[in-house]
Amino acid sequence: MQFPTLKRSVTEFGCLLVALVVSLVLAGMAISSPAQTPSAKNAASAQAVYNEAGQALQQGDLVRARAGFEKFVKLSPKSPEGHNSLGWVLLVAGETDAAAEQFRTAIELRPGFQQAHTNLADALAAKKDLVGAEREARIAVKLDPKDAEAHRTLGRILSLRGNAAGAAGEMQAASALAPERADLHDELGVVLVQNSRTDEAGVEFTKALQLNPALTSAQLHLGGLRWQQKALDEAGKLLESAVSSAPKNALAHYYLGRVLIDQGDHAEAERELRAAVKLQPNFADAQTQLGMLLQRNGDAGSVEVFRRVVTLEPDSSDAHNNLGMALIQNSDAGGAVKEFETALKLKPGDADYRLNLGVAYLQKADFDSAIREFEMALPSMPNDVTLHYNLGLARKLKDDLPGAVQELRRAEQLDSQNADVHYTLGVTLWQQGEFTLAADELQAAIKARPAYAEAYYTLGTVLKQQEKLPDAAAALREAIRLQPEFAGAHTTLAAVLRQMGDSEGARTEAKLGAEIAKSRTDLQGATFATNSGKHLLETGDLDGAIAQLRSAVQQSETYAAAHFYLAQALERKGQAEEAKREYGRAGELDSRFQSPTK
Repeated sequence: MQFPTLKRSVTEFGCLLVALVVSLVLAGMAISSPAQTPSAKNAASAQAVYNEAGQALQQGDLVRARAGFEKFVKLSPKSPEGHNSLGWVLLVAGETDAAAEQFRTAIELRPGFQQAHTNLADALAAKKDLVGAEREARIAVKLDPKDAEAHRTLGRILSLRGNAAGAAGEMQAASALAPERADLHDELGVVLVQNSRTDEAGVEFTKALQLNPALTSAQLHLGGLRWQQKALDEAGKLLESAVSSAPKNALAHYYLGRVLIDQGDHAEAERELRAAVKLQPNFADAQTQLGMLLQRNGDAGSVEVFRRVVTLEPDSSDAHNNLGMALIQNSDAGGAVKEFETALKLKPGDADYRLNLGVAYLQKADFDSAIREFEMALPSMPNDVTLHYNLGLARKLKDDLPGAVQELRRAEQLDSQNADVHYTLGVTLWQQGEFTLAADELQAAIKARPAYAEAYYTLGTVLKQQEKLPDAAAALREAIRLQPEFAGAHTTLAAVLRQMGDSEGARTEAKLGAEIAKSRTDLQGATFATNSGKHLLETGDLDGAIAQLRSAVQQSETYAAAHFYLAQALERKGQAEEAKREYGRAGELDSRFQSPTK
């Protein structure tokens, strides 16, 4: 798990400011010296203003607190505490320049004012002046070596500067000075992770949760660490707690989504990742993981998600590559070519991108370009099975059968258990008329993948041509057993049975083949209409979505996805009763498609 370098949040600044002001109020801060205050009456008035500002801060009213501290510094312009407190409020409000000026004034009034140096370090860090921030933090530590907050601030700044070892040392000092503070143990754990000291980090996160079981950041950090360590159950529980206690924390949803992916619960993982990107639309890693999950599940929505990633990270070669892969999956080879070419411009030496570009050309049926890209990738990937396989496939499709056999044989040498290599080599040899060799390769494919229905089907076809009819029938029946809706296997088996004199069996198989072929055509149409309807639904065109999804249901009444998304569209349209019926039908057909209310 990659933890970000430490950066204090506005909320944390606010909490620390409250603590600072409360401590000053409780101590009964004096208003400098009599020489700086015209009268005891004015001093009492200024003190009252300061106290009121502190109370406003305790109540979370930053506007009133700011007004109070501004009034105070006008009444007591020589008060370093007043300028320091006003600086804190300005820092919380994001006015870093004004805040830094107040802290500098406080230091000018009292050069050894340790808290003001600490606060100025925070302000400079917020301005990205890390050199100046480190200088001020070191002054603060030197002024009070036993102040935990000073060590913490220096540790955070060193982390931002990439000095992970130095950051760990300062955080350890801070934690040792204030061992009862859960937040310090948590932050120490973060810098220990950055130092690859993950076991020690786990101890610190655990200590933090022992001190404060509701500390969301520690739940998140320990959960992420346990995910990285593959302790998925523990990670899931911790991250569920983090999401529950901080439902608007995008990182908590993101890491819980990652755990759920590894646990195989893709539906819940998608829900968490969508929550993360809704909370933080520019969260590129969450968008990327969502896109990959949708792509893995065959969801065309992955294209739109990866487009958002490219918008967020236009100079990321991986972002363009991922979009290209999604476009290939959705049969947009032309769009994929453009994305892979962009990826290669950004990272010219990446052979994987070039291989993917070749696959896109292959999908476009531009075999010459595909072969060119595959051959350009070969010097970088001479022993890559996939590359030799794809090059062999491209040569086969270009009718260069000898060249195809040469590449496929090389792929076979590199991975003798690759079923697809054996299968494609078998088909190529069959096309060359090498029936015996083809049958050997198809049998090798089946041995590597016993449930390979297509290999049984092709083997049956080859054996039929060799007039080994009983063996052909056996292979075809096994293909049908493995894949009952395999129309071609039924049709070919019908021809074999007819040659064997089994007219009744041949008629039965031929009828089944025709029925399945019609059903398959209807399902393809329903799938297309459903994907179109989903897109219209996502864009808010409810009428168009309903029309497309009703068409999908008419084409294939048993297609669960069509019923499910039709229900969603009807529900958003306000047609609750019909939506309920469609949800029910979807659930009957496929238990994965349940009404959201269940």
